[in-house]
Amino acid sequence: MRVAPERWFWAVQKHFFGKTTPMNSCVVGLQWGDEGKGKVVDILAENSDIIVRYGGGANAGHTVVVGDEKFALHILPSGSVRPGKTCVIANAVVVDPEVLINEIETLGRKGIRLDGRLLVSENAHVVLDYHKQEDRLREESLGKNKIGTTIRGIGPCYADKVGRSYAVRVGDLRDLQGLKAMIQNIVGYKNRLFGALYGAEPISAEDIFNKCIGYAEAMAPFIADTTEFLHDSIANGKSILFEGAQGSLLDIDHGTFPFVTSSNSSPLGMPSGSGVPAKMVQKFIGVAKAYSTRVGGGPFPTEQDNEIGQYIRDRGNEYGTTTGRPRRCGWFDAAAVSYSVAIGAIDSISLMHLDTLSGLKELRVCRGYKIDGKETTFFPANATRLAKAEPVYETLGCWDEEITGVRDFNDLPVNAKDYVCRLEELTKTPITMVGVGPERTEIIER
Repeated sequence: MRVAPERWFWAVQKHFFGKTTPMNSCVVGLQWGDEGKGKVVDILAENSDIIVRYGGGANAGHTVVVGDEKFALHILPSGSVRPGKTCVIANAVVVDPEVLINEIETLGRKGIRLDGRLLVSENAHVVLDYHKQEDRLREESLGKNKIGTTIRGIGPCYADKVGRSYAVRVGDLRDLQGLKAMIQNIVGYKNRLFGALYGAEPISAEDIFNKCIGYAEAMAPFIADTTEFLHDSIANGKSILFEGAQGSLLDIDHGTFPFVTSSNSSPLGMPSGSGVPAKMVQKFIGVAKAYSTRVGGGPFPTEQDNEIGQYIRDRGNEYGTTTGRPRRCGWFDAAAVSYSVAIGAIDSISLMHLDTLSGLKELRVCRGYKIDGKETTFFPANATRLAKAEPVYETLGCWDEEITGVRDFNDLPVNAKDYVCRLEELTKTPITMVGVGPERTEIIER
């Protein structure tokens, strides 16, 4: 029996867990981010009670397309565009209040209100102007060795979180007098640091605090103990969908360090990022593109810095949601995706952007690498080793037909079906959803 794509995981739930057991799921990216997680979360959110963003910051860009309306979200969970769904920004997210407030207001102008259904963790850390300045100054000082950050202050905010002494958390917005003293102390330290290291002009503690007054007023209705809320929700039989940011290959501990993000962006970050143990999540869903992309620096074995890469970039609109930067594009890397599947215990893959490959005269897939003369199928997350990797390719059949209107897997061109099946074989993971366009309805359920 065919099941509508947005109800797919409920069919799994019924089969494995019984009708009355809510199913908690986690959606994560399997590549270097930008895989299409927003679309998958939006689809699955239809039958979830709560959607949780558990990591990252405004450096993430999740796009949801509903009819003619396009929503670009950076802090809010992708499920926010679903009316009536409770949305949670959990403790490991670094919150840029300016971005968050702007997104809340933008959705409000489009008739999507978050009053009473958005909770922001009181323990989440706050990104302020000095974090963005530090990000910019550091990147500029690195010259050709820059990491390629989005200059959103994410790394410096996480660094302050770990350092503890100069950190501001969302809950601190409740005590403006205490916060004022904190800001003065932190800005004094940052000015000494920026002046000594970069010769930068001092920043104003008063200006930053005045902004915080506005942030406090706007965010006050949403601040909560989200860990308590999530555990109460689980006890009350609610279904929770956890949403990752960036991709597993950008994980601070398991990605291509140092060309990574500053958080645990793989499924391994979900328990610490939300306070909910992994054993309480029944389904881990990985999202991958039918090819590979990367933003910023770092090794990228299958990159096509040529007309093929440009074709993919133009067809797939591979320009950053957050920055507008053109993404680096290349062939699908099965070794890299298999690595993400392994560290994340991924149950199924949602393959996006299959339609982007229509019209190419050659299709290649990387099944492994040669490193120092030896062939391997295991992804070396160490950037130095990965830089030495020579991809070992397979060539697969192409198709010319446009497939955006296809809704049944059997109606795809033969070579498109074979392509999907070969990726399943290489990753040893079932591909249960296939994206054939940007809209939430442009999906094939298998």
